[in-house]
Amino acid sequence: MDMKTQEALPDNSGEEDKYATAKRERQKYVDAILRSTARKKIVVGGPGTGKTYLFKIILEGKKNTLTLTFVNALVDDLSLELCGISDVKTLHGFARGVLKKAVETKGAPDNIKIYRKLAEVIKEDAIILLNEEIDFDHLFHNRDDENKHIEFYKKRKNYYAHYGFTDIVFGAVKYLEANKHKIPTFTQVVVDEFQDFNELEVSLIDLLAEKSPVLLVGDDDQALYESLKSASPRHIRQRHSEKNCGYVAFTLPYCSRSTRVIVDAINDIIEGATRVGNFTSRIPKPFRYFDDEEKDKDSDDNPRIIYMQRFETQIPAFIERRIEEIAKEVRDEFTVLIISPSRRKSLRIVEALRGKGFKNVQFKGTKDTVEPTLLDGLMLLLENNECNLGWRIVARRLLDDTEFTTLLKKTDDGDARGFSDLIEDRQKRVVNQMLTTLRAIKGGKQKDDDKLAELLEKVGLDAYGMARDFLKNEVRSGLPPDANRGISKTLITATTVQSSKGLSADYVFITHFDDRYFIKDRDKSRVSDQDICNVLVAFTRARKKVFLISSDAAKRPVFLNWISAKHIRQVKETNEPYE
Repeated sequence: MDMKTQEALPDNSGEEDKYATAKRERQKYVDAILRSTARKKIVVGGPGTGKTYLFKIILEGKKNTLTLTFVNALVDDLSLELCGISDVKTLHGFARGVLKKAVETKGAPDNIKIYRKLAEVIKEDAIILLNEEIDFDHLFHNRDDENKHIEFYKKRKNYYAHYGFTDIVFGAVKYLEANKHKIPTFTQVVVDEFQDFNELEVSLIDLLAEKSPVLLVGDDDQALYESLKSASPRHIRQRHSEKNCGYVAFTLPYCSRSTRVIVDAINDIIEGATRVGNFTSRIPKPFRYFDDEEKDKDSDDNPRIIYMQRFETQIPAFIERRIEEIAKEVRDEFTVLIISPSRRKSLRIVEALRGKGFKNVQFKGTKDTVEPTLLDGLMLLLENNECNLGWRIVARRLLDDTEFTTLLKKTDDGDARGFSDLIEDRQKRVVNQMLTTLRAIKGGKQKDDDKLAELLEKVGLDAYGMARDFLKNEVRSGLPPDANRGISKTLITATTVQSSKGLSADYVFITHFDDRYFIKDRDKSRVSDQDICNVLVAFTRARKKVFLISSDAAKRPVFLNWISAKHIRQVKETNEPYE
């Protein structure tokens, strides 16, 4: 290359130095964790700061490692990311393994079965048999071990021969506390999402830490489950800050997931929260944008968060319009995540977008109810026709209150018989006919449409509605899509804030972004730390851009006021371009 040609080339050395420096700076934080010889480490890092990457490095090359979290969806993701590197389990899955090994050492058969709604079943039993309403999960979550009602729960659990998600962890903890020599050992234990652990779950981790090196990872800014399962960010805060806990603390500050404006907005919200007296116990930690050539381009293309006010019925049309504009701009595949404050509102948006011709719209969230259903009971009986729990659930759905109460009280006798022995033959015949239909369906041999329709009606499934929805989708798929063909196959996921944990997308729409939905206080005068965490989690699902859609034209959202005006652009007209 001659001198003139060389002089004509642009000098990118500054940019190269910038990106190389960013990588070196980020690696320093990872190296500090890797160099540490401490057996108990705690890493606090915000969303997109490379926690899964850290897991891979920590676990690589080690045998007999364990990775724990409490969310099934995160287990699925981590199992893929850490495939062949670590055994990834939920807490209740790990607890089942502990109790399974305990019974096997005694020569007993493995009869450790789990029914996730068992606590609700026994809660109703207590109302009938004790005339008391008891939140058993709360007792277990908070280690109220001496509570007199624990013995009642244990008796009913034994009768039903099943554990629930919570009491199986309680059982494993109590067993290991009484048999410290049985605590399993690993070359490395990694615990994810530690900010959302409760007292019971922390007890299990503390036991493991007695025998194995433990790495705790989490972020108290993303604590979502305090009201749902007595989780508390104080556990991660204590282990990060209090020396007597024995943990060495580290941070991962660089966010490589989101664009610069999203990182800046997160810092604005945290600053606003502390300014009004929230986050007083928060772990102080930096959350920085990671300089990267590709992410810089995304940041330049998406310099602001978009805010608009729309009536609820206008939200799907607005999302459609914005997706169309994104497609014209990027001319490539992209993903969309729509976060709404409730399951019902999310499902309405899904239905509306499908009606507009979008073919790849899915809802992600909790699918079943808290209460045990007739189908739950039938599925248990399909596995074991003598299952006390199955017959109990079925009886509750088929008998009137008086009949069921009389029956249930007979199971509380000193010499209680099996539930199936107590049910009248005529009722058994009804149940057995439903089981026959289910077996035929399972084996692909169901031909009696009348019996199928009868079963669907009994289990609460609307056969007409299901057929209608199927035909509606078929008709839609056979017609030219209302949506532009270029966007009709856009991958769109709709969910709630809690169910968005672990998800990410290029573009995120946060709907109903109003105080009445995002502030739980009854009169909306007090913002809680939980409210703030919900917003932080929702924002940081986005890789490129966030759209905030308010359905309340009368009031500007509190959280929006915390974000610097230079980071927000308000779109007022439907056809106004977003940039």
